[in-house]
Amino acid sequence: MVDRQAHPVILVVEDEESYRDALSTGLSVEGFVVIGASNIAQAREFLDTANPDLVLLDVMLPDGSGLDFCRELHDTTRIPIIMVTARSSEVDVVLGLEIGAADYVTKPYRLRELIARIHAVLRRPVSLSEGEVVSFGDLRIDFVRRTVIRRSQEIELSRKEFDLLALFATRLGQVVTREVCLDTLWWGLELSDTRTLDTHVKRLRQKIEDDPANPRHLLTIRGVGFRLDA
Repeated sequence: MVDRQAHPVILVVEDEESYRDALSTGLSVEGFVVIGASNIAQAREFLDTANPDLVLLDVMLPDGSGLDFCRELHDTTRIPIIMVTARSSEVDVVLGLEIGAADYVTKPYRLRELIARIHAVLRRPVSLSEGEVVSFGDLRIDFVRRTVIRRSQEIELSRKEFDLLALFATRLGQVVTREVCLDTLWWGLELSDTRTLDTHVKRLRQKIEDDPANPRHLLTIRGVGFRLDA
């Protein structure tokens, strides 16, 4: 039996054999268990039998669109997906992220960077269990439906806002450092440039706090990070 904590299972969906073999070799050396699929049909079979921890998914596949398959996976499973593709325009990247990809890597890529991104995605919080929610105060966070209810009204959050709130909620009462926030949700953003993170925290406070200037739930721990309190 595979120890999934020590040896996560990665499903590589890539029709180019050279890329697939290189990824399989490189990831195996790093301790991952790698399963290769050359098309979407094979990937579906392996999803049922191997239960991978993460999917590396090419956009252009012989039997369909990787973007459509990404959307399908996002809607039916909680398996994180990293898109791996030669299409690097901003529109392609944004589309991939919006339909559910956890990250987007363009070819040619450096193996060390891809491995670092895989580790970062695997560290991200997932739904605690099927149908489970976190409730405190007047907030109810549903991880499966990705909804936040406040005083019987659904709050409209962007994808990143929800992911950030989920990161805090799965560590309720614990300090989440700025490094963890950036490493989890904004890969590649330098710690010295945290304006994006601060902007998202500010927006969250405006949506979940009665008095965003004096927050009750989402607190700043000066010099360290943030803590979500019940």
